[in-house]
Amino acid sequence: MQPARAIDAYLRHITIERGLSEHTIGAYRHDLGGYAHWLREQGITDTDAVTPAVVAAFAAARASAEPAPAASSLARLQSSVRGLHRFLAREGISADDPTGRLRPPKAPRPLPKALTIEQVEQLLDAAGPAEAEGDLTGLRDRALLELLYATGARVSEAVQLDVDDVSHGDVLRVRGKGSKERIVPVGSFARAALDAYLTRARPELSRRGRATPRLFLGARGAPLSRQSAWLVIQRASERAQLTAHVSPHTLRHSFATHLLQGGADVRVVQELLGHASVATTQIYTHVSVDALRDVYATSHPRAR
Repeated sequence: MQPARAIDAYLRHITIERGLSEHTIGAYRHDLGGYAHWLREQGITDTDAVTPAVVAAFAAARASAEPAPAASSLARLQSSVRGLHRFLAREGISADDPTGRLRPPKAPRPLPKALTIEQVEQLLDAAGPAEAEGDLTGLRDRALLELLYATGARVSEAVQLDVDDVSHGDVLRVRGKGSKERIVPVGSFARAALDAYLTRARPELSRRGRATPRLFLGARGAPLSRQSAWLVIQRASERAQLTAHVSPHTLRHSFATHLLQGGADVRVVQELLGHASVATTQIYTHVSVDALRDVYATSHPRAR
C-alpha cells in the first residue's frame, strides 16, 4: 500500500476506534507526514518495501537532524511509526512489522514545575473580575482558574466541559484522554466561583453567540478554545507579577504537588489526575524533597 494511503487508514483507526484527542491525532499526522516524505526521498512507494533497516535508517536520520530534536520528540516520532506498522501488520495489509526491534530513546522525565500555595493565591486573585460589575470575562477567568487548581484538570479537559458536567454539586465529571471519564471533587472556592460565573456571566455571554452546552464561553459567545484558556492563564500570571514560568499545566502540577505535601496518598492523586499508571503520578513525589528536608532538619536529633 502507498504510505500516504496507509497513514490515512491508520489515522482513521486511531480516531474512530481508539478515540484519541484531536491534539494527539494532529501530532501523529505531523510525525507520519514527515515519515512518508522521507520514504519518498528514498524511493520507497510501498509499505511492503519497508524493512527493519529502513526504519532504523529513518530513526538515525531524525536523531542526527539539526537542530538536535529533544528525546521526547524522537520517542513520540518512533511511537507514531511503530503504531502505523503494527496496525498494517495486524490488519493484514503488510506481511510483517518492520519496527519489532525498534527501541525508542529513553526520554528524561523533568520534574514538573509547581507554584507555591501563596503564588497560586496571587494568580487566582489576579484572574478575578475588575471593579466594574459588567466584567463578564473576569468572572469566567476566575472560575476557570479556580476549577483548574481545585480539580487538577488539564486545560484541554476544562474547555471541553459542558454545563451539565458541573451540575452535580461538589463533584465534577471530567472526560480525559481516550474519552475516559473520571469524577473529581470540587472545593468550596471553585464551586463559589463557578456559581458566580454561571449566574452572572454565562447567560449574557451565551446570548452573544449560538446556543452551546459548553461551560466556558468566549467574549462573543463561542466555546472557549484551548489557546484562549492559555492566554487567560498568561494574563493572570502577568497581573500577579509572578517571576516563575506559568504554563497551561502549571495549575495541574501545583494541584498534585500540594495534595501530596498535604499527606494525600499517591494512588488517590493518580485517580484524581486520571493517570493510567501510578508511575506517572510518582514523579510528583520528587517535587517535595525540600519539604522532606525541612521535616528531617526539625525532627531528627542529629540532623544538625
